[in-house]
This record gives sequence, structure tokens and C-alpha cells, in this order.
Amino acid sequence: MEAAFKADLTAVLVAVHPAPDGRGVLPVVLTLADGALPAGPLAPEHRSLQAGLRSWVEHTTRHPLGHVEQLYTFADRDRTREGGGDPVRAISISYLALTRTTPEETGWVDWYAHFPWEDQRGEAGRRLLAALSARLDAWCREAPDALRETRLKRVSGAFSAGDWQDELVLQRYELLFEAGLVPEAGGALFEPAGRPMPRDHRRILATGIARLRAKIKYRPVFFELLPERFTFLELQDTVEALSGVRLHKPNFRRLIAQQNLIEDTGQISADRPGRPAKLLRFRREILEARAIAGTKLPLLPTR
Repeated sequence: MEAAFKADLTAVLVAVHPAPDGRGVLPVVLTLADGALPAGPLAPEHRSLQAGLRSWVEHTTRHPLGHVEQLYTFADRDRTREGGGDPVRAISISYLALTRTTPEETGWVDWYAHFPWEDQRGEAGRRLLAALSARLDAWCREAPDALRETRLKRVSGAFSAGDWQDELVLQRYELLFEAGLVPEAGGALFEPAGRPMPRDHRRILATGIARLRAKIKYRPVFFELLPERFTFLELQDTVEALSGVRLHKPNFRRLIAQQNLIEDTGQISADRPGRPAKLLRFRREILEARAIAGTKLPLLPTR
């Protein structure tokens, strides 16, 4: 019997919230009550897929979207089954969208709850990475001779703490899936495996995180997540939260200044926790006046 088809739009909707301890920020994603990413049907009246996504998300969440881009079309066989019956070829056209929200709004989850090993800003994330690397090394060495070397190279390239590449989020998740170290793979629950998601939504989320981490190295889309006025510390905290690594502060400040991306508002952050600091604003007109090409943020881990 041929599988039925259905299609929807799936949104990886990203914002940032202040961390509960008051230090830094958390990158958060919007999820539904069952832990899935928001998804909605294609509608005939939508003139384009992106217009459909904006209309649907803004109507259902009341959040105006900033940067939006298509991620990938997920259409693997048997992504889901309708009511446990016949297989359905469920096609999901996924999008990454950035917005602003407040910690009081429900449904937002720290994305590191799903990918705790991706947060390399502190010792906890590094310990998780070491534990996973050890499990993956055993998985490689248990492989037949023909596969062992290939697996070792893949694991070394994706999980090397000494040459950490923050944008390889999907490659790391897929290796963990292959090794049976995440619940979605049907294997035994491994402590650092992170919070699972329904169907293949954690794979979709990994794709979105990877895209955003790659994007912020050459285009300043992180400004879409900040308030209209912000301190330099809030700016750096946001970029660090998204990338999952600590930045070299002088280099980061120098690069932002060289790009002429921000300006002083002449105001002070009297209502923020900590010492008062200058309030800045993003010079959006700079992007409108010229295309910024080759902007490289100094994502330098301080380890």
C-alpha cells in the first residue's frame, strides 16, 4: 500500500531569555505541550511559503518575526504514522525564525536542555562532551574493521574538544543517534543524552541551531534577538549563548567597532542588574546602505 502524503511548515522559533541566576542569557525555542516544535498546514491563500510561515506564526503566537530563512525539507519515509496505522510520508518544510519575548511567556525552552553537550561555556558542558566522546570511542572500536576507521574520523572531527566547531550540531546529534545514545534511536537512556523531542523534531532543531551558529559569523542577525537598546555585555552574552563558547572580549569589541554596527544612545542602563553601563543601539541603516560581507566574529573559547 502506498504511503499517504501530508505537508506542513515547521518553525524553529528562537529568542533569548535572561538566565535564572542573572548571569548571561539563555537561547530558547518555542515548543508545544508535547515538546514538539510548532507546525502548521500550508494554506492556499499564502502567496509563498515564507509568507505562510510569518502569517501562521504571528497569528498563533502573537510574535512578530525578525530574520526568517528556510532550513530544509524533511521528507524521510515513515517520519510519522497516523494513529498507529498506515505509514504517512510527512513532508515538513522547516524555517528558522528569530523573535523577542519575555521570560513570563510559556512554551519557551532552553535549547541546551535538548543539546546539553553543545554548551561549551562552562565545565558542565565540557564534562558531558568528554563522557559522550568516551562512549562514542567505544562504539567506534566495536565496529567491524571496514567501518572502524571511518567512524573514528567522523567522531574525531565532530567531537574534538581541542578543535571545537560549534556549527557541527547536526553532525554530532546524528552520530549520537547512530550509536544509540539518544532516546529517539530506541537505545537505553544515557544521562547526557538531553531531552528528547517527538518524531524527528530534535533533528530539525539541531539543523536550526547549526544554521544560526554559522550565520552569526558573517551576518549580525543576533541583533534581531536584542531589545532596541542594550549594553555591550548583553550583546556579548547573546552571541556567547548562541555559539555556546566564550568570546575574547577585546577582540569581539574591536570587531563590532570596526564594522560600525552600534552607536551610543547617550543613555545609561539604570534599570539593569549590576553596574550601570552605556546603552547602545544597532545601526540598521548600515546594513541597508551596504551589504556586509565576510564579517567574522572572533569565536575564541577561553579554555
